[in-house]
Parts: sequence; structure tokens; C-alpha cells
Amino acid sequence: MRTFVLAGGCFWCLDAVYQRTRGVTSVISGYTGGADPAPNYRSVCSGNTGHAEAVAVTFDPAIVPAEVILDMFFTTHDPTTLNRQGYDVGTQYRSAMFPLDTEQDELFRAIAAKFAPLYPNPIVTVFEEPADFFVAEGIHQDYYNRFSSEGYCRVIIDPKLAKARKYYAAWLQEPTSPRG
Repeated sequence: MRTFVLAGGCFWCLDAVYQRTRGVTSVISGYTGGADPAPNYRSVCSGNTGHAEAVAVTFDPAIVPAEVILDMFFTTHDPTTLNRQGYDVGTQYRSAMFPLDTEQDELFRAIAAKFAPLYPNPIVTVFEEPADFFVAEGIHQDYYNRFSSEGYCRVIIDPKLAKARKYYAAWLQEPTSPRG
């Protein structure tokens, strides 16, 4: 099993995509990359803690290659907008990768370089030192599967899932029961 810590805007979006990815065994929404020793949703949303909303994605590379997990990351969020994903604005919504070792750092940078020519603007994804990962409150875990009819899910997450289905149909499945 391998775990990647990735931030690409609101953690609900990445959670929804990776919950549907074959070979992913766990997706945990949380906060990382900041200074507050006890972050919570309210404090992180203030933009004052330095944390990013992120997911810790654990997967079996014998089922889904690491490159597919990272390709999905660069496809389902906009890595060219600084501290912003759509209507979500602030450093907590930055595009960031938190490599846990040298091998991950090299892989993350290689995938970013692969995607750079595919975007009309430069990729602004940052590569940050691994930091403490704080699990987000329960309401934020498995959010889309529990609240898919809410406005944010329909307007923001549904198009990201459609994009994932378009490019990664072979790797996706609908969850049979909510994880979280």
C-alpha cells in the first residue's frame, strides 16, 4: 500500500474522485502544511493557519498505478490557479503535493512536468515538506457520498466526477457503500 497526501482545493472534491477509484482503500480528508497545532474547519477556512485542505489517499499500486492517482489529481482540479479553485479562494485551497519521501518527490515532480504542456498557463502546484496531517471533522469525511444532492456537490463536484469518468472510466467504480 502507498499513501499520497494531495491538496487541490476543497477536500470534498478529491475525496469524491478517489472514493470511486479501484484500488483505493482509504481517503481521509484533513489539514496539513500549516502552523496551528490543532486546526479545525473554521480556523483553516479563515486562511490564518497556513494549512491546506488535503486528502491522504491510500491505494494498492498492484491494482491502480501511482501514475494514475497523480494523473487524476492534475486532471480533476486546476493546478494553474494560485490559492484558488473556482469559488474557493485562499491559501487553504492551494494546489499542493506533500511527498513523504524522495521517491514520491521525484514522482510528483515528474507528473507535474508531464502535465505542464497540457495547460495554457503555468502549473503553480507547490511541493511542500511533509507536515503533520490532521484528520478533518467527521462531517467532512465521505462528504459527497452522503450529501450529493446539495448545491456545492451538484455545481462543483459533479463536473469533476464527470471529467474523471471521461478520462479514467477504466479505473472508476461507484462505491457500493459509503467509506469514511
